[in-house]
Amino acid sequence: MKLSRFLIIFVIFLGGFWLVTTYLQPGRNSFFGKGSSAPLELTEAHAAPAYDAEEQNNIAIYKRVLPSVVNITSTALVFDFFYGAVPQQGQGSGFILDKSGHILTNFHVIAGANRGIEVQLSDKRKFTARVIGADRTHDLALLQIDAPNLQPVTLADSSQLNVGQKVYAIGNPFGLSGTMTRGIISAIRPIKSANGAPIEDAIQTDAAINPGNSGGPLLNSSGEVIGINTMIASNGADQSSGIGFAIPINTAKAALPDLIRYGRVKRPTLGIVSFAIDPDLASQMGLAADAGVLVQRVLPGGAAERAGLRGGTEQAYVGNTPIMLGGDLIVAIDGQQVQDPQDINAIMDKHRAGDTVSVTIVRGQRRMTIKLMLDEARDTNM
Repeated sequence: MKLSRFLIIFVIFLGGFWLVTTYLQPGRNSFFGKGSSAPLELTEAHAAPAYDAEEQNNIAIYKRVLPSVVNITSTALVFDFFYGAVPQQGQGSGFILDKSGHILTNFHVIAGANRGIEVQLSDKRKFTARVIGADRTHDLALLQIDAPNLQPVTLADSSQLNVGQKVYAIGNPFGLSGTMTRGIISAIRPIKSANGAPIEDAIQTDAAINPGNSGGPLLNSSGEVIGINTMIASNGADQSSGIGFAIPINTAKAALPDLIRYGRVKRPTLGIVSFAIDPDLASQMGLAADAGVLVQRVLPGGAAERAGLRGGTEQAYVGNTPIMLGGDLIVAIDGQQVQDPQDINAIMDKHRAGDTVSVTIVRGQRRMTIKLMLDEARDTNM
């Protein structure tokens, strides 16, 4: 019996010794899958990768434009539930316009910043910015910093854009500075901004635009700025859905002189209250035109009144909407056809207060053209 126990113990000991010396030695296959008896052989590249032409262009655009893109942090003092003052920060992007330190961004990026605006460059330098001008209607703001060795962007002409062309967005989505995304122009269409103001010829793109991209540049394949990234269509999700919008850079270029000189945009106006007339209404009213903008009334002392335009004299209803009949029907401005107030907005975006335009109207059965000097808009009238 003792001999049997001795043999069992000896076999267990011998088996344990064999297991340890065979499988648990360093450098050998183990019981737990660690280690290897064969040397590790890696296949490594013998040279740097050769980028194709498209990749080379992407890299070149990024390196050239990145130093011109800034991260903007705005700080506002708000009050909590217990009326305690609490600092609140918002982030966005912007881009450098010139070596004097002018920076273009969205108005909503800096709106309410009553405790300062900080600009961080791509090299991590930080500067306090001051607001030179703001245009809530076009969602634009012009800032300035005092900084040396600035690299400005190159501005393109956004009037010749085409659906399908490549675009790039560089900005700071979710605070991730220096992020570049790529896509195409998906459409060019009028939209309404977050505050309800119209944006004519807005650039729709599938390049990923997220919170923090606002105010950053939208670039063409030459690295030139064609737009200012401003909003996304997200259906409630606060992130990219592949539908983003940018303000065309020509809109900003038209606003910049006023922003620098007056601190605001002296938006031009005809000085009228208007109503869009479609072909069906034009036919019912017996108008001598297929469509246009009916002058409801002219503002006292305004541009339209001075030029001799006439408002309506007889009240009627279109559905439940009251309108005034008998006024002039505007069908064109400077030879450009006008069918609704949005057409007038688009034309006004190309002018400044004090410019003279040719307004083509239908009065009764007569068609005539009247010269009109534009006023500065004080409200939402045309």
